[in-house]
Amino acid sequence: MNQAKTQIKNFISRFITTHDLQEDEDIFTLGFINSMFAMQLVLFLEQEFKITIENEDLDFDNFRTINAMASFIERKLSETVLVR
Repeated sequence: MNQAKTQIKNFISRFITTHDLQEDEDIFTLGFINSMFAMQLVLFLEQEFKITIENEDLDFDNFRTINAMASFIERKLSETVLVR
């Protein structure tokens, strides 16, 4: 999961250059996210981690923090393993 956190932070840091985002900081509350970036973030997570983010997964709580995203990815990856 630490590698996932690093990958997520590196991606976000390309767009948020004025703040050193911590793993537990809420990117929505901080005002760093607009709808365009939210879509880029979803696409990045799908492509980078080879997961499919369904409509029911589009809950703010899955994407608020780096920690939340890493946990979400871990859950999605474990679902993929269980399905196979």
